[in-house]
Amino acid sequence: MNKKEKLYHKLLDLVKEDNVKVDEMLKDHLYTKLGGKADFFITPTTFEEVQHVVRLSNEEDIPLTLLGNGSNLIIKDGGIRGIVINLKHLDNISSEGGVLVAQSGARIIDASRLALEEKLSGLEFACGIPGTVGGALYMNAGAYGGEVKDVLDYAYVVDKEGNLVKRLASELDLDYRTSNIAANGDIVVEATFHLKPASYEEIKEVMDDLTYKRESKQPLEYPSCGSVFKRPPGYFAGKLIQDSDLQGTNIGGAEVSKKHAGFIVNKDNASTSDYISLIEHVQKTVKQKFGVELEREVRIIGEDKE
Repeated sequence: MNKKEKLYHKLLDLVKEDNVKVDEMLKDHLYTKLGGKADFFITPTTFEEVQHVVRLSNEEDIPLTLLGNGSNLIIKDGGIRGIVINLKHLDNISSEGGVLVAQSGARIIDASRLALEEKLSGLEFACGIPGTVGGALYMNAGAYGGEVKDVLDYAYVVDKEGNLVKRLASELDLDYRTSNIAANGDIVVEATFHLKPASYEEIKEVMDDLTYKRESKQPLEYPSCGSVFKRPPGYFAGKLIQDSDLQGTNIGGAEVSKKHAGFIVNKDNASTSDYISLIEHVQKTVKQKFGVELEREVRIIGEDKE
């Protein structure tokens, strides 16, 4: 039995067989529809299983990568070595006494919808964000003037040693599209949000308005990784790209959206290489024309294809 087979059997001792996949194509699980194979793709169903997998990766010295739905992530065509853990089965959301608790695999959109039903205000900004709750904390997701740090109370994480730990929002260094979650090696498993009572009609009016703005301006008809670049100080990334005459530019199956220049869409079965090449072309062109460095908001991980 080789090392990979041994690790597979050890994983089966920790997680149900249906939740352990070998050589799984990651593009089949991601919003962007990009990415090569994971050696092991694990979908735990409890916090304890997450802890067990983290401890095993430490014991075996196997790389461990946490993956949400990839709405702000590009995985290279060579995929990811070691263990990829996805928390899609940890998707419970509940509300009581003005507090909303959401497990990390739940969609942040669904958390905002439950808040609406419970007549709780504060998560309206998230009604169009396609990522998971865990991903939203990871990058302090935000839109239309609101962001996670405005409403997060605390989170439970599995730390790099495999311990379940409570982290206050103030301990996460939440800032513009960033946190210390990755740097600390934490895996968010649950988040608690403090929200304010409001009428159903008031909350829905805001959410309807934000949904209209999103649907009218963003290219939702194609897979994408969301807003590709951070807003440069004093500028808007989309406007700089538009003024550089880059809308409609394509490399392979990736295209700078004609609807919103800040998005690059997977228009025709793009490879990750197409995406990365187009991102670099946009950065180079904007730099040459305006002298502005566009910093990626989207993360790129994984290995190049051999």
